[in-house]
Amino acid sequence: MTYGTNANKQIKIWTNNNHPEEIFSQDFLKTKMDYIHNNPVRAGLVFNASDYIYSSAMDYEGKKGLIDVAYLE
Repeated sequence: MTYGTNANKQIKIWTNNNHPEEIFSQDFLKTKMDYIHNNPVRAGLVFNASDYIYSSAMDYEGKKGLIDVAYLE
């Protein structure tokens, strides 16, 4: 693994096809938050979104996660 100025050529964090989308409604916001919260589930890291300790999914289920969350409604 290489770190430094050429690190982004060997370690990829984002996909090539990501694109910003305007949040235009509460329903759309919920859809995007659910998508993000379920990424660790899709990756096979956990069975439930709220089980991933670095996610705010736990907080949105009424439990306390590792970080303080400013809730989006």
